[in-house]
Amino acid sequence: MLNPKNIETIAKKIMEAIPQEIGKIPEDTKSQIKSAITSSFASMDLVTREEFDIQLAVLAKTRMKLEALEKKLIELEKSAD
Repeated sequence: MLNPKNIETIAKKIMEAIPQEIGKIPEDTKSQIKSAITSSFASMDLVTREEFDIQLAVLAKTRMKLEALEKKLIELEKSAD
């Protein structure tokens, strides 16, 4: 799940995007925006940057192993001929 500080930042940016002619947004509206953002992100099944970076490292390691196995297979096929 996202960091609450990040959600607060997103909510602030949304409120800043609302034209000033509308006037000051009541606190309950601000909390409704924050709540809507939080529930939307929760339903999106997002991963954190840390989880993404871990999976990226696992993928890189797996790719290296696959390339090594491919080279070994090519060598074995050459020696079998």
